[in-house]
Amino acid sequence: MRPRRLPAVAAAIVVALALAACSAPPVRTESTPVPSDVSADLEPFYSQVLTWTACEDEMQCATATAPLDWTDPARDSIDLALVRHPADNGTPLGSVLVNPGGPGGSGYDFVASSLDYAVSPTLRDRFDIVGFDPRGVNRSSAVLCHTDTAQLDAFIYDITPGVIGSDEWIANAENANGAYGQQCLANTGDLLGFVDTVSAARDLDLLRAVLGDEKLNYLGFSYGTLLGATYAELYPENTGRLVLDGALDPTSTSFDVSLTQAEGFESALRAFLADCASADDCPFTGSADDSMLKIRALLDRLDASPIRAADGRELGSNSMTSAIVLPLYSQDNWPVLRQLFATVMSGEAELAFNLADSYNGRNPTDGSYLDNSLEARLAINCLDYTAQGDPAVMRAQADELAAAAPVLGKQLSYGDVGCLRWPVTAATERPVIDGAGSADILVVGTTNDPATPYSWAVELAAQLENGHLVSYEGEGHTAYNKSNACIDDTVDDYFVDGTVPVADPKC
Repeated sequence: MRPRRLPAVAAAIVVALALAACSAPPVRTESTPVPSDVSADLEPFYSQVLTWTACEDEMQCATATAPLDWTDPARDSIDLALVRHPADNGTPLGSVLVNPGGPGGSGYDFVASSLDYAVSPTLRDRFDIVGFDPRGVNRSSAVLCHTDTAQLDAFIYDITPGVIGSDEWIANAENANGAYGQQCLANTGDLLGFVDTVSAARDLDLLRAVLGDEKLNYLGFSYGTLLGATYAELYPENTGRLVLDGALDPTSTSFDVSLTQAEGFESALRAFLADCASADDCPFTGSADDSMLKIRALLDRLDASPIRAADGRELGSNSMTSAIVLPLYSQDNWPVLRQLFATVMSGEAELAFNLADSYNGRNPTDGSYLDNSLEARLAINCLDYTAQGDPAVMRAQADELAAAAPVLGKQLSYGDVGCLRWPVTAATERPVIDGAGSADILVVGTTNDPATPYSWAVELAAQLENGHLVSYEGEGHTAYNKSNACIDDTVDDYFVDGTVPVADPKC
């Protein structure tokens, strides 16, 4: 599979064979692309040889080249950053590409810094684990909007003037987002129009080929499930073993996403309050219903009278919501959520901003940003979802959100405002994805997942022609390698042996 330097004499062959029996496998520094039936203008991309160099503490890094515009490959090219953990046993069954979600999450960082969290020892032993930054993200050709951190701080944390949902508020929000979009276009250029999920899924097929895999093996979390499902729709014949954990429903509109997530986070907040009642440091007394009302009143109070932090930022309801949402992703973080409510209720904003900063990828110590995940998320979503700008419709949707999730629904309303004046127009529809002709695909859903509610996993598994639902009955966002042995063994057996559960194991 890989180019080798031929020995000069026959004796050298004997020595090499003897050494191979007692030494580590040779370091693989070049890929061998698999032949692909593609058009002549795509052939140079699909036949490129990756050169792997040592990086990231015993890992390997490489850069692949992809077309900027898949409909016009000759127009320009972009870079895709890769990091690989070679299989521990030295004889990999192939590669597993990993996407942590977002959109805008760095698969490179996920694998490089959190390999043990990303995959199990079984997968590390049997497969090359490959993290990649999708187009527009981080180390790949990336979206860039701000030219200094103060601009990004203002965009994220400044409180929009006016009452939420009023004509004044909508106009101010639309103007701020429109100006930021123009900054993104000026600093990013043509790439801004090509960071959609369909283009990223086409990149996946290119990566599969240049890594030397006949079929794609893929582990996608959260938004990564939409990327993986889109791949199955575009390239069903090239699917190997795909696991989609914390699924999105591909047919959902932006409002559908807001509504379902509002209900999901509301449910998780109630579960937190039920647990909080037995903790010595719980800042709430009374029933869960009473506590939910207190939280809603706290958010309203922050809108009327924000709390100023030591660095001058003002804590309003939006930043407080980010601080609340982050610990809801995992039950392990609920003690921090108790501290958050206690400190804010006593008039302190520092912990709230630390949590909001973590959610937004900001270093609270020096104000720098760790990556471009927020900018990339906005750019990708504005291409993937069509925004509607009728204020009457937005207000009706806001009422529906508030009815479905009385505490957090208000905070997730008016989401379309962010993309109304985006400089690149979305053209993506929300079709059913069935992946007709694909291999078997596992769809993992957690019954009380706040960010990607269980109903989406049920819907996606049903849509996919060869989808198989694997349920984890518990709390938290995503389940593989962080819930129980039933989930881990089901996923690992599928990747290694191709074993598909006869029925939902309901772990």
